[in-house]
Amino acid sequence: MTARIVQDMQCIQIREFGGPEVLQLVSRKSPVPEKNEVLVRVKAAGVNRPDVFQRQGHYAPPKGSSDLPGLEVAGIIQQTGEDVHHLHVGDEVCALLAGGGYAEYCTVPAVQVLPIPKGLSMVEAAALPETFFTVWTNVFESGALKRGESILIHGGSSGIGTTAIQMAKHMGARVLVTAGSDEKCQACEHLGADHAINYHTEDFVQAVRKLTDYTGVDVILDMVGGDYLPRNLKALAYKGRHVSIAFLRGSVMKELDLMPLILKRQILTGSTLRAREPEEKGRIAQELKTHIWPAIESGKIKPRVFKTFPLAQAEEAHRLMESSQHIGKIVLTI
Repeated sequence: MTARIVQDMQCIQIREFGGPEVLQLVSRKSPVPEKNEVLVRVKAAGVNRPDVFQRQGHYAPPKGSSDLPGLEVAGIIQQTGEDVHHLHVGDEVCALLAGGGYAEYCTVPAVQVLPIPKGLSMVEAAALPETFFTVWTNVFESGALKRGESILIHGGSSGIGTTAIQMAKHMGARVLVTAGSDEKCQACEHLGADHAINYHTEDFVQAVRKLTDYTGVDVILDMVGGDYLPRNLKALAYKGRHVSIAFLRGSVMKELDLMPLILKRQILTGSTLRAREPEEKGRIAQELKTHIWPAIESGKIKPRVFKTFPLAQAEEAHRLMESSQHIGKIVLTI
């Protein structure tokens, strides 16, 4: 445990719920690490869709968490709290947060901290935690994707999508994705997708059925929701697993025929990551360190960073996120 130091820091707060313009650069006192926590001097912070939802008032931080947005960072450990023995001041790390990443300093449970993979910059490392934790727990745990199986990833050019493509290919799966333009489809295939479907010009259900000899895919990772759900069930194989992680088109449907799910013995599930206990996030961290970190260090998997913005330009970063023009991750630099 190092001496506790309270210092001023620059951070981005949500002045009120609304558009990107409500993001405000302010000065606050830095947080202090509690037992089993570390204080990280942030060098880069990832921007994610949940940050947008929080800014709009649709995704409140868990009780006891920072009110500042930001779910992932890379930086240098500045202080360690009581009972932290495997991490030390000066360690270069990346970490999954429940909030507080848009700041010069943040605290995080030590179990949610991982070493920066060799060969990666701080910016690249900041693009890892949120999407890699999310993909691992949803695709390989809830979705139980196995070597030799197939997966359909909606939003293939998003941060989640570009991560899921690479992880699924590395683990030996056949990867199909949807994306909103030919350019995005080409980018997905460059990352390793076997087939990319432009959902503006093709019916993804028919395309998936043809590409799988009309058997369907084993797993679907969906962040769209709404009218995609009944269509997804048609594209899902016998004993297939459908995993929902977001609902860009809404979480409520007026009508849904679940008979295909029963007849094909399909599984419909989903999850969120942010509110889980540190112990569970720590378990996921160790799975990633064992199965995925070596692939990152060998260059087989690489985070795709689309654009960076200085912390003070968080508003512009959110505008880009909402435009959906990006391919990969958006990162704030500090």
